[in-house]
Amino acid sequence: MAPSFNDGTSLFDFVVRDGNGVKGLVDSGISKVPDQYIQPQQERIDNQNGISHELPPIDLSKLDGPNHDQVVEEIASAAEKLGFFQVVNHGVPVELLESLKDVTHKFFAQPPEKKAIYCKDVSPSPNVKYGTSFAPEKERALEWKDYISMMYTNDADALNHWPMESKEVALEFLNKSIKMVRKLVEILIGKLGVTVEDSRIDAFIGSKMFNMNFYPACPNPELTVGVGRHSDMGTLTVLLQDGIGGLYVKVEEDIDAGKKGDWIEIPPIPGALVINVGDTLQILSNGRYRSAEHRVRTTSTQSRVSIPIFTIPKPTEKIGPLPQVVEIDGVARYREFVFQEYMNNFFGNAHDGKKSLDFAKLDSA
Repeated sequence: MAPSFNDGTSLFDFVVRDGNGVKGLVDSGISKVPDQYIQPQQERIDNQNGISHELPPIDLSKLDGPNHDQVVEEIASAAEKLGFFQVVNHGVPVELLESLKDVTHKFFAQPPEKKAIYCKDVSPSPNVKYGTSFAPEKERALEWKDYISMMYTNDADALNHWPMESKEVALEFLNKSIKMVRKLVEILIGKLGVTVEDSRIDAFIGSKMFNMNFYPACPNPELTVGVGRHSDMGTLTVLLQDGIGGLYVKVEEDIDAGKKGDWIEIPPIPGALVINVGDTLQILSNGRYRSAEHRVRTTSTQSRVSIPIFTIPKPTEKIGPLPQVVEIDGVARYREFVFQEYMNNFFGNAHDGKKSLDFAKLDSA
């Protein structure tokens, strides 16, 4: 029999403070979504009306070959128009991707007390945090997601502190993915028509955050969201989806896939990785590239996992539009700031579309 939560506080304590998460709630035997998870009507995702668009994946093996220029154009065009694209032949073995999905399921299948050791106030490392939703204390309705987040500093720290079940597979995925990310950032900066030193490009992806997300099967998916509307704060995000799907992206200008304002689904492609532009790259490019507003629906049939790597500047890095781009454009649309300030603003608020970018916008832009 499911436990009875007499008020919102007892549910909040069970899910958030005690570390049971949404999975603990589902495992307790609930038959309907608690009120604290019911989203306002305008935030709910009607997947019947969503457009599923098979974005042709970009073949990265064609870079540095006879079709190099064409692939570069495809990458830049996707970053300018939608802010999302999928890549294949990316240098990460498909077997590794499958192993990563398996270890993610295994981690979240553990009893709550095994995962709760990584809760913020008790975690053995400040770089490893287990939690639920996004900003539970700030949200009008909680998100139907549990996660573990690991900030990468070096291999030794990861092997010492990341969860035993996943650390070796996760570390291999991160190290292989970063080579691809470095190449993509180099291409995108180059397409802006500017020259940037290698050390500066490295600085744009100087920190890496590795997450494993778990979306338990939900009794009322039409009332909830797995993740609310938001854009990522970093430079580029690499995302491994499982085969279930549920990732939606908002179209900001009319494209072949949909009209402005449409939400289109990014369906899983076996062996592919999803790449999306974050706020930092939008700011660096002075708005040329788009950080994509996206969200995730839940499902009643199966639990879903996703594994993103967020590449972000180091907290002490100064970020603003690249001066050469501003010179070309004739106006700066964003101000310069220390990235830690942006992080504080981003994590200090609930998800709310692309509102995080307001922190950097200039009033005159």
